[in-house]
Amino acid sequence: MQESTITIKGQTTLPKAVRAALGLQPGDRVRYVVIGEDVRILPVRSVSELAGSVAYDGAPLSVEDMGEAIAEGAQDLRR
Repeated sequence: MQESTITIKGQTTLPKAVRAALGLQPGDRVRYVVIGEDVRILPVRSVSELAGSVAYDGAPLSVEDMGEAIAEGAQDLRR
């Protein structure tokens, strides 16, 4: 478990092990997600870094096909 101290200005330093686990470098940005009484720290990634992160082996989809899939998913959620 890692700990750090909050300064009077509300600042803290992320411990080296946390920075390493998240792959953070100086100048990188982090996002804080509050879930109840817990907080998750996530690295902010650009859209270009996400390219290829989801595997899809099928034929390319049109915008219309994607819209239909989204609409079908939304209907499933309503059920």
